[in-house]
Order: sequence, then C-alpha cells, then structure tokens
Amino acid sequence: MSITSTNDVAAPVSGRDRMIIYISILLALFLAALDQTIVATALPSMIEDLAGVERYAWVATSYLLASTSLALVYGKFADTYSRKIVTLCAIALFLVGSMLCGLAGEFGDLPVIGDGMSQLVLFRGIQGAGGGGIFAMTFTVIADLFTPAERGKYQGFVGAVFGIASVLGPLIGGLLTDHAGGLIPGIEGWRWVFYVNVPVGGLVLWVIIRRMPRLDPPKGAIKPDLIGAALLLGGLIPATLALQLDKRSYPWLPGLDANTTLWSWESWLTICLIVTGCLLLASFVRRSSVVPGPILEMRLFADPVFRRANASTFFFGASLMSVSLFLPLFLVNVLGVSATEAGAALIPFSLGIVFSATLAGQIVNRVGYRPQIVLGSLVFISATILLATMGPEVPYSRVAIFTVMCGLGVGPAMPLFTLAIQNAADVRFIGQVTSASLFFRQTGATVGAALMGTLLGTTLWVAFSSIDMPIEVTDRGIVAEEFISNGGAELPDLVRATYESIAATKPVAEAALIMAEGEHVAEEVTEAVRAAFALATSRIYWLATIITALGGILAIRIPELPLRTTHDRSETMSSDL
Repeated sequence: MSITSTNDVAAPVSGRDRMIIYISILLALFLAALDQTIVATALPSMIEDLAGVERYAWVATSYLLASTSLALVYGKFADTYSRKIVTLCAIALFLVGSMLCGLAGEFGDLPVIGDGMSQLVLFRGIQGAGGGGIFAMTFTVIADLFTPAERGKYQGFVGAVFGIASVLGPLIGGLLTDHAGGLIPGIEGWRWVFYVNVPVGGLVLWVIIRRMPRLDPPKGAIKPDLIGAALLLGGLIPATLALQLDKRSYPWLPGLDANTTLWSWESWLTICLIVTGCLLLASFVRRSSVVPGPILEMRLFADPVFRRANASTFFFGASLMSVSLFLPLFLVNVLGVSATEAGAALIPFSLGIVFSATLAGQIVNRVGYRPQIVLGSLVFISATILLATMGPEVPYSRVAIFTVMCGLGVGPAMPLFTLAIQNAADVRFIGQVTSASLFFRQTGATVGAALMGTLLGTTLWVAFSSIDMPIEVTDRGIVAEEFISNGGAELPDLVRATYESIAATKPVAEAALIMAEGEHVAEEVTEAVRAAFALATSRIYWLATIITALGGILAIRIPELPLRTTHDRSETMSSDL
C-alpha cells in the first residue's frame, strides 16, 4: 500500500514559535556541520602525532558508523518522544565525545582501548553518536515546520549554514592545527579542533533549552524496538570493519594472500566478519517486518520514491567522501602544502555546494528534483575524472577549480533526495523516512570511506615496498614500509642522517661527496613518497567516478511527484502498518 495519505492537517506550529524553532535547530546543525569539515584538514597532523596512517580512514569511519547506525533510532525516537528532549540528548553526547577526542593520547596507552590513535577512533564514535542525532533531528523538525512546497526556500538557509560551516571549518581547522599549539604549552594544535566545539555547543544548548517548545509527537506512538536497534548496530560494525581491515594481513578469502596460511585466524577474519554482519542485518530486517514499533518500517520500501532515492543517495554519500576526506591528504603529502592551505582548498568545494544546493531549493517547484540530481551527477563525474588525473606537479589553483566542480555537482543531491522522500511520505512517519534518508547516505559514506581507506593502504604498501633504498640505509634496519603509518615523512631525514653518520668517519673531501649523495638519495625518496600518495589518490578518484555513475543511473528512475502544499497525516494507516 502507499505510505502517503490525503488527510490534510495544519502545520504543528505557526508564526513566531515556528521561526524560533527553525533558528534553534539551525544552530545545532551548524555545530555538527562545522565539526565534519574542521576535522578533515587536521587529520594529517593527527596521524603524524599519533602514528596511525593505516587507521586514517577509521577516524572518519568510526564517526560515520556511529552516526549512521543511530540515525534510524533517532528517527524513531522523534516519532515517539519529545523532539526537544531527543535533540538536547544528541547535542550533549556530541559535546562529551568532542572533549574525549581532544584528550586522545594525552595519557599514553589506556587499558583495553590502546594507543592514542585507537582512543581517537573510539571517541570519534561517541562524538558521531551525538552528531547523527543532530542531523536527524534537524531535518525532522524542519519537516514539521514547513510543507514540501515551502521547504525548498527554507532548505536554502540550511544550505547556507552548511556553507558557512564548510567555509570556516577547513580554514579554522588548518589555523588551529598550525598555530594553536602555542596557546597552552603541551597541547597540540589539532586538539583545539575538538575543544572549540564546547563553547559553540554550550550556546546551542542554552538557546534550545530556553526557546524551543517540547514538540511532543501524536498520541498513541509505539515505543521503539531496541532489540532491532541492537541488531542493526551489531550488523554494521563487523561488516564495516571487514572492509576497513588491511587486506595484506587479512585477505578477503582464506588463502588468498601469500603472507597468510589457509588455516590461520587472520586468513578467516574478514569473511567471518562479513558473514556475521550479514546475518545480523538480515535478522534486523526480519524482526522489523513483524514487531510493533520497528526502528525502520519495512513497508516503506514499497514506495518507489523511497526505495530508489535511498539507493541513489547511498552512492552519492560514498563518492562525497573522496573529496572531503582524501583531498587534504593529497595536498599535504603530494603538493607539500600546510594544513591551512589544505583547508583553504576545500573552501571552493564548500561554496560550490552552497550555491547549487541553495539554487536547487529555490527552483525545485518549477524544475523538479530528478533533473537537477541527474545533471549534478554528470558534473560531479566530470570533476572526479579530472581529480583522478592529478599528478605531483598539478598546480594548487587547478585543484581548487576541480573542487568547485565537485561542489556544484553534489550540491543539488543534498537537499533534494530528502525533499523527494519526505514529499512522498505520511507526516506521522516523517522521523523514520527522514532518518532513513540520512542513514543510507551515511551508510554509503561509511562504506565509501572504508573501501577508499583500504585502497589507500594497499596502494601505499605496494608503492613503498618498491622504493629503491640504498644498501647503506637498509643495513641500518630502515625499511620504507614501516613508515607508512606517518606518511613517510621521516624517511628523507633518516636517509640524510644515515649518510651524515657515514660521512663523519671519512676525510673532508670524501665526506662532502657522501653528503651530496645522501641529499640526492633523500630527494629521490621524497619524490617516491609523493608519487605513492599521488597514485593512491588517483585510484580513489577513479573509484569515486564509478560510484557516482551508479548513483546517477539510479536517480534517473526516481518518480517525479508534485510537491505537496499541505501537511498530511493518515488516520487509518497505523493499523495497516
């Protein structure tokens, strides 16, 4: 049966209260959006300080995994409990996670958790659990306030919030990373990337507590199925972990890698995680089909708009990670720019998103949502192809042009997928359908980050293994592959130090020649490291091109429905569902 209805009702609030709620929720959205972009440019410094480039993608993956897994839970909570209380809980959890992230590694290795990089990954998951709630509740509350026909222009302001956060985030992240280390002795600059959330979050909490009404749901709402939520989380974690594992040590299939034996536990770990994840996710789907109050109502998939739009947004979410997560790594390790300059390069990307997302919202009543999404996918594909062809000598300005194209291409998809899904749904289930849209987009981002992180690690390992190190260096136990974790930053200096120690035992004339040779070898190693990161980045963007093309093909098949001018609410549907 259809998930829509034709019983018109008034908007839940109106007038001055509606605008107060709207502004309050935009403040919360700004907090979460700022955190996503401010962290990206600080990541290279984090992995260098905490020594964990092989877990580079996990800093983003853990955040996305937690926010994705709980997005559906927040959506169900929004349909069941006071939306004000749910929003406040999400923000509080986000702030606790931010403080813990800033403290990662400060006290050395911790029992059970491990080293600083492992701590950061875990605490980012806590932060993501709150951030996912902020995003889910933002779009749910806005859907409460405005009809689909009105929502386009108000989503323009949502796009502006993302734009301001996206422009300020990379720049602030770079500035804090490069210069904030001197504010308090002993506290690295990148830690302020997390600490800066605290004053902003305090302001958001104060505004929402003081001005936002409770926004209670309709009476008779069924309590969430928490067992189903546990199955969902339990299925996503091993499935994503299987994608993230280093396939040199944990191959896809037993015996596939020469470094592992057929019956070793490392050889079976990946396939066991995948099977476990699939079984738990299948149990979640089965349970959601029969229990009252499921986290995600399975009959929603009977609607072609819901089904196809979510499938398409999955691929768009995966491809988006290629720019926001991996472009700073290319800029710092290949072009050799500072964290501040790497952050500045993401500003054109953010501005492109703001412009196209805002424009899409303003013209959607006249043009529709499907043509804009398809056209945007073509622009994004063109941009990722150009990014895939970048080499170590690409000009910094040209990278900025490519990122503008990426932003212009992906911008329309951000508001229009959610708008299309909400327009086709019964308002009583707006929390579920909105959180489902966020869930599939972030699931795509999680899988995309994991796949691209695996591709990064594998490519770097092969490339570093092929670096021709002189015997004078290797005799001292220096192996290039062991320096992948910090991006190879120390290799050239170690080569110079090796030749300096050799030259110290030689006559002056011979020592000068040895020093010159050492400088030449160090430069060759530097170029080899740059080439390795350039190759890895190229492969990531070719993968992003394929992923975006799949999303665009699915978008073509999304039905184009007229935008409603009323809030709808079914009175008979609950018994059917």
